[in-house]
Amino acid sequence: MQAFCLVPLHLIGLLITSRQMRENIYSSRLPNGATVLTDVMEGVRSATLGFFYRVGSRHEPIELNGITHFIEHAVFKGTKRRSALEIAIEQDRLGGGLDAFTTHEETGFVIKVIDDQIENAFDLLADMLTNPRFDEKELSSEQHVIIEEMKMVEDSPEEYLSEIFSEAFFPGHALGLNIVGTPQTVKTFGHERTCLYHEKAFGPSNLIIAAAGNVEHSRIEDLTAKYFGTKTSPANDAHFTTETPVMQAPIIVRQNQNLEQAHLIIATPLVSATDERRYSADLLASIIGGGSSSRLWQKVREERGLAYSVGASTVMFRDCGYFSVYAGTSAEQTEEVVDITVEEIREIVKDGVTADELDLAKQQARASILLSLEDSASRAAALANSELTHARQISVEETLEKVDAVTLSDLQALGTEYFKTENVAFAALGDLNGLEIERERLSVS
Repeated sequence: MQAFCLVPLHLIGLLITSRQMRENIYSSRLPNGATVLTDVMEGVRSATLGFFYRVGSRHEPIELNGITHFIEHAVFKGTKRRSALEIAIEQDRLGGGLDAFTTHEETGFVIKVIDDQIENAFDLLADMLTNPRFDEKELSSEQHVIIEEMKMVEDSPEEYLSEIFSEAFFPGHALGLNIVGTPQTVKTFGHERTCLYHEKAFGPSNLIIAAAGNVEHSRIEDLTAKYFGTKTSPANDAHFTTETPVMQAPIIVRQNQNLEQAHLIIATPLVSATDERRYSADLLASIIGGGSSSRLWQKVREERGLAYSVGASTVMFRDCGYFSVYAGTSAEQTEEVVDITVEEIREIVKDGVTADELDLAKQQARASILLSLEDSASRAAALANSELTHARQISVEETLEKVDAVTLSDLQALGTEYFKTENVAFAALGDLNGLEIERERLSVS
């Protein structure tokens, strides 16, 4: 396999550079900075096309909190060529599979179509993202829609608790702010402010176009050049940098007597998405609470019947990450669930995991990775994620090798380094009047 390295823009000149990185996967970098990636799948009639931007909510100044998500919505409200209704009709004609999302570190627009509709899909997405009208009346309407979205989150205890937790876990940092913003900030996103940020953030040098399925790389290159130009990006098409947050270990109990269940999160810092130990981190989370055979599922749900929903996961950003356990249980059982969870984390620190647990987690990971290869949407997302996070493509073979290489000592070393009492954060929401969680109760080391 030939190693892949992005060529600095100033060395490209006015040519499009292309490279086959491994069988069926190709990459190009245009002079304007846009990256084109394709994964050619033989024998399928589907094609997934995604426009992914290297901008998310963590790149926003605090006074513009939520504007990236707002733009993600607003581009559906009409362009210089299409009305909002025409956009809706066309996406339905193409199959109705147009999804858009905003995270802390990226913004994406993805559509899955029959292969003979790829050019029409490209035209629709490119028009929305290069020629949005940002009509003042439509923006005002969308402000109200997004404020209703915020209220919907407040009515969802699990999501609302996640917001409460993030704000305290990442204090004073954009990762602790709501991706959708606040009512106060969203109401300021008029035509001028929205246009200025769109021009700054959503230019071609921040763009990755990823396509998978029955696609031709050269055709996606040509379409990219046609709609986004071949000239070097203007200076205001900015790349964004952010500071690495300092994570805290808050203990939060938020009272809501209207909830039937108590919802809780227990979390600690962990490795970032660019750390080579990320494979170990994912396997460790899987063993603790990643499936029906995991420790927490068995002990909390199956053996004691304390919760319907319980699990563990990792959240990894480019420069930091964390491990978390979530559970929903009756208020009077909250302390018992906390104690079981803390005891399992404590055992990881003390004794590690068993060889059988590690082998099972590896088999689960392998199955998940290989099964995802059958879907063009998963493969397009994988292309974009590798480029966004690592600036290179990580092959399936490399991923499987890294997973298989994880050892028992690797997992225990992670637990010893990151699962420390002073690092454990706790947040709970529910009818919890009188609940007090002391630091001593969260002792894991």
